[in-house]
Amino acid sequence: MVVRHATVMPATGPTIEDGAVAFVDGKIAAVGRNADVATPPGAEEVDGTGLYVTPGIIDAHSHLGVYASPSSFSNNDGNEATAPVTAEVSAQHAFWPQDPGLRRAAAGGITSLLVLPGSANLVGGRGYPAKLHFGRSAAEMRFPGARDVLKMACGENPRRVYGEGKKTAPATRMGNVAGYRQAFAQAREYMNKWDDWRKKKDKKPDEVGPEPLRDLKLETLAEVLRGNILVQNHCYRADEMAVMLEVADEAGYQIRAFHHALEAYKLRDRLAEKNVGVATWADWWGFKLEAWDGIPENAALISQAGGKAVIHSDSEYGIQRLNQEAGKAMWRARESGILITEEEALRWVTLNPAWMMGVEDVTGSLEPGKMADVVLWKGHPLSVYARAQRVWADGVVTYDAATGPVDPSDFEVGDSAANAARLVAGPAPAPSLEELGLTARCDVTKDRACAEPLPLAKEAACTVFQGVTAFTGTEWVKDATVVVRDGRVGGVQRGVAGAPAAGCAVVEGKGRLLTPG
Repeated sequence: MVVRHATVMPATGPTIEDGAVAFVDGKIAAVGRNADVATPPGAEEVDGTGLYVTPGIIDAHSHLGVYASPSSFSNNDGNEATAPVTAEVSAQHAFWPQDPGLRRAAAGGITSLLVLPGSANLVGGRGYPAKLHFGRSAAEMRFPGARDVLKMACGENPRRVYGEGKKTAPATRMGNVAGYRQAFAQAREYMNKWDDWRKKKDKKPDEVGPEPLRDLKLETLAEVLRGNILVQNHCYRADEMAVMLEVADEAGYQIRAFHHALEAYKLRDRLAEKNVGVATWADWWGFKLEAWDGIPENAALISQAGGKAVIHSDSEYGIQRLNQEAGKAMWRARESGILITEEEALRWVTLNPAWMMGVEDVTGSLEPGKMADVVLWKGHPLSVYARAQRVWADGVVTYDAATGPVDPSDFEVGDSAANAARLVAGPAPAPSLEELGLTARCDVTKDRACAEPLPLAKEAACTVFQGVTAFTGTEWVKDATVVVRDGRVGGVQRGVAGAPAAGCAVVEGKGRLLTPG
């Protein structure tokens, strides 16, 4: 595939006017000025004149697939809120690939997303890195090679769910912090126990004894301590982020990013120094007291300090227009005197969330060798008027504005455009009794003969039904003649046929329906 004569925004450098992007076998082959990009043998060429090309949009904080849309008890599996620490669970094991919201996300240019458990728990469990290259199972849609993440949450949520809701710890922020520290202390002990057992097994295999009992919760936390799982921490207030940095230092793990993080701008120098990212909204604030100091310049101030800022959705609706959210945050920053380039704003929803997921080396920008996660836009990508025209994940089209999602959800049966037309037009009217020739109906309360079975000759090898209204399975046939011979339907004729063949029993069926069993 080659997209030519488009405005190319690679996310790693300046915009390329009259640019081109070529990709082969799911990988980007070349990016540059149109005149400098060769067409691979057999490639399809797309004219991008007047259009824009960007990397695929990445949402670093989503609950699609585990909090599906539309939602019901059946598919509401986002939070195992049965204990403050449930590190043993994984969003992958609840992810529903047929969530219609995933297809709407693709229509917004999304090619990858980090699906996280909810924030009721101190430790909610493992997150699931997904690629919107649709499949039948969560395993098929898992982002190849991506590490697991761990969702943690501080602040009001855990103390409300457990302290207020269940009258158990944690009921305060003190209880929150004690819970994190205790959990990681147990994980360190568990990890040391396994390390000691393995060392002994190597030295004295005959004396080692049985291996320690496996604990999935502590196993997950131990992998965090080993640096194999990336920590994604829900946290709003700057002072709590500072406390969580202390908890991480004490336990010996690195926080990859704070999520929501509406007061991150107050701590931006320390976050940049510790290489901790911030995933936030463009302008959500004030919906609870700990969100009161949120400002729309948050992401810009993080970037200005040298940190990694991300615009996330946390919403089945916001994920459909993350490009617009990045544009809003960019313009508000500029209005406040913070110079944010279009390239940096684009990185908020491409390369930076790829880093947050630990996959920045394979996606998030238009560079040769990376995955062909590409969006062709009508309108500037940071404009509210922008619409994705075609979306590729791994070089495969997942959304086309002309036809909709390439792989529609089983939850939405039928062609979406035709369904939309039917909704506008309303349902087709059912045929009337007059149209079916059934005006002379029997009333069993007045005419006993109407309740009597038709006189079918059981011994006849051939039966002819005359004058019936027959349903073939696809249409109604009025005044039909239907021949049944040797147990098989011989045919359906419109109108009354001539004299039946010899040996055929005749049933007068006027006013009756004849249908398949």
